[in-house]
Amino acid sequence: MLHALSRLRGLAWQSLRHWLLVCGIAWLGMLAGTAHAIEVSEPRLEYGDGGWNLSVNFEFELPPALEDAINKGIPLYFVTEFDLNRPRWYWFDEKPVSVRRTVRVAYHPLTRQYRVSTGGLQLPFAKLSDALGFVKRVRGWRVIERSAVKPGIPYLAEVRIRLDVSQLPKPFQINAVNTSDWNLSSDWLRFPVTIPEVPGAAVPGTLFLGTAPLHDSGRAE
Repeated sequence: MLHALSRLRGLAWQSLRHWLLVCGIAWLGMLAGTAHAIEVSEPRLEYGDGGWNLSVNFEFELPPALEDAINKGIPLYFVTEFDLNRPRWYWFDEKPVSVRRTVRVAYHPLTRQYRVSTGGLQLPFAKLSDALGFVKRVRGWRVIERSAVKPGIPYLAEVRIRLDVSQLPKPFQINAVNTSDWNLSSDWLRFPVTIPEVPGAAVPGTLFLGTAPLHDSGRAE
């Protein structure tokens, strides 16, 4: 009986040590994978041509590892995400809008230029800082079509930006898991939106929507 109890204690202690080891490894992994913070500010929605366009600023510094990678010919992909939700107490929230915009930043050694491309647009820049400026300052991005929303209904908008490591070459994807330099992302910035009654002769560029942000990073992925 005593032998059996002693054996059970030994097994329990081994299980506890294994659990502590697993937790320790996970904690170290979380530290290694902590994302570099990106500040999101001044979100604005402006009406024009039958919908609303988003302007927003992102503030960040490119870590040295990423700057070195891009100068060696590895393109970086930045994804800006915008969601519009309508909270409903009686059911799941409605999401009438969910759009993504990918901006590719690459260096071309032959021309010694940085190329920024998104959709069908391609722009050359002599300096990396200027190329990143295009990423950091989003202007006139169509995110809401008038037909997708209802006037007078309160919505909650969310916007963020992140480096898309899934589009990196495989060796860099593996490195990104264990290196914080590659985890470049912002939290979701939330702000309330109420769609107004838009007159048929609305002047493009007229600001209709309030922009007071609700800083909330607790959104579930």
